[in-house]
Amino acid sequence: MKNINKSPIRSQIQFKKRGHLNLYKLHSLGLFAIILFMLGFIGCSGSEPSKIVVNGNRPNIIILVADDLGYADIGCYGGDIETPNIDALASEGIRFSRFYAAPMCAPTRAMLLTGNDNHIAGMGRQAVEAPVFGYEGRLMDRVVTMPSLLRENGYHTYMAGKWHLGNSKEANPHQKGFEHSFVMLEGVGNHYNSKGIFKGIPESHYTEDGEYTSWPKGAYSSDLYTDKLIGYINQHKNDKKPFFAYAAYTSPHWPLQVDERFSKKYEGRYDEGYETLKKNRLKSLIRAGMIPEESELPPNHPLIKPWSALNNDERKMESRKMELYAGMVDNLDENVGRLISYLKEIGVYENTIIIFMSDNGAAGEDYYNDPEVKPYLSPFYTNTYENIGQANSMVSYGPQWAEAGSSPFRYYKSFTTNGGMISPMIIRKPGMKSQNSIAHNFNTVMDIAPTVYDWSRIEYPSEWDGNNVFPLKGSSIDSFLKDPSKNIHEDDYVFGMEHTGYTMIRKGPWKITNSIRPFSEANFELFNLSNDLGELRDLKLQQPEKFQELVEEWRRFAAETKVQLPR
Repeated sequence: MKNINKSPIRSQIQFKKRGHLNLYKLHSLGLFAIILFMLGFIGCSGSEPSKIVVNGNRPNIIILVADDLGYADIGCYGGDIETPNIDALASEGIRFSRFYAAPMCAPTRAMLLTGNDNHIAGMGRQAVEAPVFGYEGRLMDRVVTMPSLLRENGYHTYMAGKWHLGNSKEANPHQKGFEHSFVMLEGVGNHYNSKGIFKGIPESHYTEDGEYTSWPKGAYSSDLYTDKLIGYINQHKNDKKPFFAYAAYTSPHWPLQVDERFSKKYEGRYDEGYETLKKNRLKSLIRAGMIPEESELPPNHPLIKPWSALNNDERKMESRKMELYAGMVDNLDENVGRLISYLKEIGVYENTIIIFMSDNGAAGEDYYNDPEVKPYLSPFYTNTYENIGQANSMVSYGPQWAEAGSSPFRYYKSFTTNGGMISPMIIRKPGMKSQNSIAHNFNTVMDIAPTVYDWSRIEYPSEWDGNNVFPLKGSSIDSFLKDPSKNIHEDDYVFGMEHTGYTMIRKGPWKITNSIRPFSEANFELFNLSNDLGELRDLKLQQPEKFQELVEEWRRFAAETKVQLPR
């Protein structure tokens, strides 16, 4: 089988990963891709940007994004972590059980804010910048950002939290439609201070309204970001204009750091280990109605050491990691509650639509113990049992707990398996008829932007700031929210994803997935998700015609988005 963009033209493009020493070599553009790149946006018709719409009691819209939160963590999905405020949103709205984000943070954010594929938006590969279509490392002018369009049409637009979509001035959220913003530019940082994590970046970078600023002494990430959003909303609460607020929390992303009052309540809860938690989560997800009763657990990733093989000290440390993680989720829920209480206090809650979601599957990275990174980090952090959770500690809970967080799906963040991409998502919309319900319909993070445009009565333009723009790839969910008997996507809708060589295509209930690098079409597996959510039974030999159909869809997707595969 032929691989995409493996051209005989051998000139190479080198991509440098910011903050690291590695160079990533991507295959050169094939002749077809070069022609597409040079032609640019031929075929996009130009028109005037959409006109400002009079408020007309349009809703306020808030998007709350948790960072690396697992599918099975929160209470309303069957998790054991105490999340009463998030659960309350679910009781007034709809939980989506088959919501697909991207498998990594930055691509999801690009897709969320544009309603388009991550390559088309400019974020083809996280933490990479290159002068090549799709890999520019920032949101490009060939798409329109949600806050830009909302602000042009009479909305206040606010953001607090993690940006991760470019560090340059022109890439800043202040240039991408946000009226007010306080953001961390990098993809990860200390939760208590601005101490950098990457080699060559001794301090994390923060901006407010486009200007560099410093981390307030004594602040904790989720608390600070909530304070900032409340402050922005409060500034304009009396001018009768609707607002759009984007809370891009950095919790519960590692490093696992949280005040003891949150983690202590989970003391001893995870002493039976990650394999037991994974099994328990399967049962609780079934009880909550999130997955079918016949769902099965996939085997652990080969990297995971069995709990029975750990000594007592190792088990003690592992349990403590999960306690800290649970405490971070608990703190995040408290901040969601603080924001909701404020909205009720100023009398706007009943005219506010709230979306809560995670940006990918549970995180399996163990960055501190990476042999290329540990020599740099170890002088600044102390990971003794007594110290972890503090500002000067640097631990993650690793693939072992991530498998439990992604139960019942296979693998975790970075993989294009269901465990890396299916995430929790809740929509709470005032006046919904289907409150406290579960939707098992397939939908994606690209569907959020067109849904927001429906709510705000805005038409997406084909031209913006003098540039032709690509059409939206997502579809609005609003008609489904009004009538759950309607489809979100038709059975022939194709959803594709590529990131760092991991790939997938979904069409109807069928999905092909590639979890082996370097990429080869021969490594695609075929699954029928209608009865195999865990991706346990590869059907490509039994269903060769269906397999070939999806491989052809992959080729079309890769050509459309100009995928460049690492080797």
